[in-house]
Amino acid sequence: MENPSEETPASWESLHSWLLTQTANHAHRLVAAGFSSVHARGYHYRLLATLEHLGPASQAALGRRSGIHLSEMVATINELTDRKLVERAPDPSDRRRNIISLTAAGKRQLRRLEKQLAESQDELLAPLSPEERQRLTELLSRLLDHHNRRTGT
Repeated sequence: MENPSEETPASWESLHSWLLTQTANHAHRLVAAGFSSVHARGYHYRLLATLEHLGPASQAALGRRSGIHLSEMVATINELTDRKLVERAPDPSDRRRNIISLTAAGKRQLRRLEKQLAESQDELLAPLSPEERQRLTELLSRLLDHHNRRTGT
């Protein structure tokens, strides 16, 4: 054994927090690259998917449901409006508010983003069987739910 320190992992390399962080970094890189290949960002996907799920909604409601901060929401809506993926119109019941709706082009872009996201997920989880993927999802969901309840998120 030439250098035992190169063969033996440091104690921090087996910490769950370190493993989760490193895996999250890979996940972020893969998803960002996939979205970039179809000229999009994660906020675009989250907003388009939220609109498809909710239907037309106010910027504030979209921010709450998508987890996009209002300071980022306006810029994201502007980007998607410029690309004709969403439409912004005054709320007929409150002219001070805008209602955002998904366009047909926005639905097509959402399908492209979903395809890219599925490919990114497959690449990230390649070494896991379908059963292991399901179990990982269950465990991560349980952890996230626990911490969200603790913090009121």
